[in-house]
Amino acid sequence: MSYQSAGLAAGRWRQLTFLEQMAHIGSEVERALNWRAKKNEVYSQGAFERALELMDLTLAAHRDFPRLKEVARTREAWVDFFSGTNEYGSTEVSWKKYFLAFTFAARRDR
Repeated sequence: MSYQSAGLAAGRWRQLTFLEQMAHIGSEVERALNWRAKKNEVYSQGAFERALELMDLTLAAHRDFPRLKEVARTREAWVDFFSGTNEYGSTEVSWKKYFLAFTFAARRDR
């Protein structure tokens, strides 16, 4: 598999805490939402794909069930919201609020 973030895929991602990983994913989610609002589909799609890539790296990095379950469900809901039918009823605000909590928590632990 070819990763956009080759350095992260090579092992740097595993060195980050779970909170830091989720905060980084949140950054890409924010970018995707912001570019979508600006009607720039190319950049929006790129950020969407990077968020999925980081979620996949997180799934590969963790073996404990609660984290795997949370990331897998988040990935499923993200795909549903961004390119599906939004069966879960997500909103841009709900995505931003969800990931903002990880950003605050990751900063608190520094």
